[in-house]
Parts: sequence; structure tokens; C-alpha cells
Amino acid sequence: MFTLLVFLIVISTLVFVHEVGHFIAARKSGMRVEEFGIGFPPRIFGVRRGGTLYTVNWIPFGGFVKILGEDGQARDTPGSFTAAPFSRKVLVVVAGVVMNFLFAALLLILGNFLGLRVGLFDPSMAAIARDQQLQIIQVSEGSPAQAAGLEALDEIVGFRLSDGSLLRTTDPALVQDFSLANAGREVTIVIKRNDEHRELPLTLRESQGPTEGPIGISLALTGVVSYPWYESLWRGLADAAVMFVAIVFGFAKLIGSLFTGDGMGAQVSGPVGIATLTGQAARLGINYLIQFVAVISMHLAVLNIIPFPALDGGRLALLITEKLRRRPLREATERLINGLGFLFLLVLMVLVTVRDIVRIF
Repeated sequence: MFTLLVFLIVISTLVFVHEVGHFIAARKSGMRVEEFGIGFPPRIFGVRRGGTLYTVNWIPFGGFVKILGEDGQARDTPGSFTAAPFSRKVLVVVAGVVMNFLFAALLLILGNFLGLRVGLFDPSMAAIARDQQLQIIQVSEGSPAQAAGLEALDEIVGFRLSDGSLLRTTDPALVQDFSLANAGREVTIVIKRNDEHRELPLTLRESQGPTEGPIGISLALTGVVSYPWYESLWRGLADAAVMFVAIVFGFAKLIGSLFTGDGMGAQVSGPVGIATLTGQAARLGINYLIQFVAVISMHLAVLNIIPFPALDGGRLALLITEKLRRRPLREATERLINGLGFLFLLVLMVLVTVRDIVRIF
């Protein structure tokens, strides 16, 4: 229940922020916003103010903005989306993406001020970091670590030795040396998860591939680093820019994998997978949750700008196409393109959700 509640709050906030961008841009561009909804229908109640119906709806997943003429109708009606100049239509379309980017940047600014957990790959960073931990970054599929129940973000405390003593460590090299020395044997690894220490039996594999060790995990020394407010401002913006570029390249690689068949698509998570990760981040603390929500917000920004029908990027592509053709698409054609795109995304979401459920259970 906790995970579901946090997930609903997070995803609703991110979608709401996105729609607020469209709403503000439409109003500033002189367009008639017919409805601004919090949640999705059926409607609970609504209040009309300034020509816009503000509604609260039963399905709590963000919100929506209904602009006159957004589906290609009312082309000759003043105040409609279709009657607006090209530049204003582009502004309205990209405003949601911009808001998700800015929201992620704001969260990263806040996180840099409060303190974010980061990888300590630079000695100067390690010198100012507090609460240093040796954390699991990734668990390989089919590895001894996965069989033992190790999870990403677990903190490795050390190993329980045969004489009952605890070999503590925050050094990835020591973990690697210990596992290589005990390859093929069963050892007891001590981890910390949700402020609880756990001792798990771990059977190390004897033979490893060229890129995998006896355990099957990736490790990093992490710590909490914070900055003064004035430094947090530019660091948050810089982090947002770096994150945006990294996610763009990640999406490009993912789309490329669909044609090369290298299996990256199997790593994609849907709502269930994201909900699970959201719950984990929330349990680890506010710093983790801030980072995680910033990452999801930036993913939404990049995803929505992809030129695919039913996404903001697809709508932008249609606008550019109309501009180049110097005449609008037929209303029926535009609706068909967006409808097919939405149907494809819906089917894709269902398939990914089913796979997430199978993976969990």
C-alpha cells in the first residue's frame, strides 16, 4: 500500500507538472482552454472560472488540458489551437516537455542543497562526502547474487567468516579479492537494506565470464554530498543538462537495439516496475526519492519529445509537416495518426506491465 501511494503521488505530480506547462503556454498564447482536469474522468466535480472548466476526476494519474481545436477542428475559430500562428502552437506543444525538464532541475537543485548520494569516483569528492557506503549498483540476471536475493542499492557491510567474526569493508577491491579467493564455495554476505542488517548465504560461482565475477554484481562507493545554496543552483542545472543528454543517448541506444536485437528492450520497465522502484527509493529516504523523481521527470521530458504519434514530439512533427506542405492535414487523417499511435503505446504499456508482473512474482 505504501509503494502504491507513493507511486500515485509521484506520477500524478509529474503528469500534473507536464499539463500545467501546456495550460500556461496555451493561456499566454491566447488559446481557449476548455478544461483543465486533475486526474482522469469520470468527473467528481468541476468549477468554471474565466472560460475554463477546472475539474477533479476519479482516476488519480496526473491530469489533462483540453484546448479548443487541438484535434484539428475549429480551424477558423479565434482562440483555437488550429487558428493560432505556427510559433505559438509549437510553444504550447513543447511547454510540457520544458516543464518536466525544469521540474527535474529544481529537484536536483534542492537535492544538491540537502545532499544527494553520489558515486565517489573522485578522491576530492570522497573527502567531503558523508555517510559513505559500498552499494550494489546492478545485479546480473541469473547470477549467484540474484539467487541469494541481493538487490540494487543494498549496502554491503562485509562477510561473516567461519570463526563468526565480521570482515567489514567499504572497498570494492576487497569484495572482489574475497570472492575470487572463495570461488565455488558458499559464503555469508552481510548487507544493510532499509536500515536492517541481513545475513544471506551466497554460493559463489567457480567459472566466470570475461566481464562477470563470482558474485555477479556491480559495486560503487557512494556518499552524501551537499553544497551551499548558491552553488546548488548551477550544479542542479548542470546535472539536469547532463542527465538530459545521457537519457537522450539512452533512448537512442534503446531504439537502435530494436533493430539490432541486442536485448536492451528486456531492461525496460512499465508502471509496475517503476512503482516498485519508487517504493524502494522512498524507503531509502528523501534524498533517494528526490533523485529518483528527477530522473523519472527527465525521462518523461525526453520520451514526450520523441516524434511518435500521440506524443508531444509526434504532434510537433505534424505541425512541421503542415508548415512545409503549406496546408493543414485533414482532421480525419490527424485523428487517425494520433489514434493509432495511442493504441500502439497502450498495447506496449500492457505488454511491459505483464512482463514486470511476471518478473516480480
